[in-house]
Amino acid sequence: MVRPLSSLISRKAAGLSGRIAVPGDKSVSHRALMLGALAVGETAIEGLLEAEDVLGTAAAVSALGAAARRDDDGVWRVAGRGVGGLAEPDRVLDMGNSGTGARLLMGILATHPFTTFMTGDASLCRRPMRRVTEPLAAFGARFVTRAGGRFPAAIVGAVDPLPVTYRSPVASAQVKSAVLLAGLNAPGTTTVIEGRPTRDHTELMLRHFGARLRIEDAGDGARAVSLSGQPELAAARVRVPGDISSAAFPLVGAALIEGSALTLTGVGINPLRTGLIATLEEMGAAISLTDVRTEAGEPVADLKVAGGRLKGVDVPAERAPTMIDEYPVLAIAAACAEGATRLFGVGELRVKESDRLAAIARGLAACGVKVEETADSLVIHGTGRPPRGGARVAVDLDHRIAMAFLVLGLLSEEPVGVDDAGPIATSFPGFVDLMNGLGARIATEGSRP
Repeated sequence: MVRPLSSLISRKAAGLSGRIAVPGDKSVSHRALMLGALAVGETAIEGLLEAEDVLGTAAAVSALGAAARRDDDGVWRVAGRGVGGLAEPDRVLDMGNSGTGARLLMGILATHPFTTFMTGDASLCRRPMRRVTEPLAAFGARFVTRAGGRFPAAIVGAVDPLPVTYRSPVASAQVKSAVLLAGLNAPGTTTVIEGRPTRDHTELMLRHFGARLRIEDAGDGARAVSLSGQPELAAARVRVPGDISSAAFPLVGAALIEGSALTLTGVGINPLRTGLIATLEEMGAAISLTDVRTEAGEPVADLKVAGGRLKGVDVPAERAPTMIDEYPVLAIAAACAEGATRLFGVGELRVKESDRLAAIARGLAACGVKVEETADSLVIHGTGRPPRGGARVAVDLDHRIAMAFLVLGLLSEEPVGVDDAGPIATSFPGFVDLMNGLGARIATEGSRP
């Protein structure tokens, strides 16, 4: 998808206050659509994230024969085809900017006996797909891609898929999920061994739809997830929690601006996703969780945060899988904190929608922040005061870089602009209106601030 450039500028705000709900969780939304397509019967999904990435997945499952539609009441309904029951699409599946949608769907298609063609936008076509095509080939699937395993791709599904046991060399929930979803349509038991536990939305939702899983300690901190293949999944009702990755932006803004008092309702607090909350609390943020509950297997709570002063901390490498999407906005908190914040084990950020480590370092440096960047770490030297700002940051098609630097503009002495706000729609439609409703000052910018 080609979007016109839409630059925005963010100016210093007095505080962020109010009570709001953020859009539905993107990871859960993708999985609800896909497992609804593989279940028998009609799955109803409440609170689905209606952003470009997820709408692309809805269009893809519809093209595969599992019609996904939105009712007038906002509930999405998916007409499931059963495990192994999807049909060969008659068009190329365009996954837009969504690495999650693309990689998980490749897992499903790897064990369906037909050929599918898949592509995406310029950012997605730069991202590494070999990390999923290699384990999926073990099921008997074949892949034709551009050099380096990049999109566009042809997926030739296995006619007689075999179960696999795969030890993942990277801490990636997408890789784990792709293998497990491929294993649904293979006989026997498929097992993924991951060196460090990654987000478990796929496992929780598979169980919600009736799949049989076994999770065991594999020693030395590793975990083995085993799935019994060829189950009959039953249609289920899913209520999608608010996305903690989207909540992170108003959460950090409110934590940094003294006088703020913000409540974010119905946010998913899956313990494998709450690394940002733990880190902010270590930095001194006043965050509390209330009305903790469970919805469709996912823990949910209301988050309350008050503004204050933060201090720099060391963030260990083992925390990275629990907050991999939140590092851009954590970097903003670090830039305003007192003392150095050291982020370790974050090399995975280099293969997200952009090279996020480089983008964070460039943007912060342009705003007057001292930063040290290595291949796998970042050190941000905060002074206990908001940085100078006054830069226009290139976001390189990355929604989280755009939103993070717009948060910085709420604190910095001079406005901060982003050159392209279009990618924000991939995950957080209505971001600007929601933030401005809380007290932010974000507006269209036609020239350099």
